[in-house]
Amino acid sequence: MGDGAPGRVVSLNVCTDQLALLLGAPGQLVSVSRLAHDPRSSAMAGAARAIPANGASAEEVVLLRPDLVVAGSYTARATVEMLLRLGYRVERFEPARSLEDARENIRRMGALLGREAEAAEVLAAFDRRLAALADQPERRPVVAYYLPFNETAGTRSLTGEILAAAGMENLSEARGLPYGGRLPLEALVLAHPDLILVSQPYDSPAQATSMLQHPALQATGTLRQVVDSPNWICGTPAVLDAVAAMRALREEWEATQ
Repeated sequence: MGDGAPGRVVSLNVCTDQLALLLGAPGQLVSVSRLAHDPRSSAMAGAARAIPANGASAEEVVLLRPDLVVAGSYTARATVEMLLRLGYRVERFEPARSLEDARENIRRMGALLGREAEAAEVLAAFDRRLAALADQPERRPVVAYYLPFNETAGTRSLTGEILAAAGMENLSEARGLPYGGRLPLEALVLAHPDLILVSQPYDSPAQATSMLQHPALQATGTLRQVVDSPNWICGTPAVLDAVAAMRALREEWEATQ
């Protein structure tokens, strides 16, 4: 850990949790968000369990005496604003919307923690693995990543880049939805994508996710459940596990053609 590096870091966001866990020195990260301990949300839940979780309240953070607070741009806004008014150092991270965003967030977290060398090693390994996963399939399966509320993931998103890196073609591009958007179930079925991907639902039934279990989707024969959803959420090296899983799915699909 370099001179002047923060000795007590608190994270308020599931993605900054993982970046700090990945790069921080032992004992440097003193608290993580509650989602850090949830394996449905965090790809590093196991590693995070040894670190106390916070409820993202300003009172909790102040009692932790942090040198640095890291947060997402859209989470715990009231807490972040209060901490800034109190004079605490808070660094906010935008969600990764591309693989390059993921690389930049890794680099930035390394710099903030005084762990530039460790970040450089992680990035070098990231680039090597991404290159090893790349190939040029003769035909790319057309894939729809279908989300709650009849939405689909666009090409200009982290999900879209994962699919592209795995050698898949995103249905959203042909539908004129580069950033994703609403796609009625009927339109999805009539588009006849080669694969329809849905995430695992949470334990509690909800109207938002019930559509993903619709008989019309089940009847297509192309429905596949993404079982590693946490790997898709944040810009960490775990996204390459998602790429590898999608490449394996693509190869499985190719074998049936």
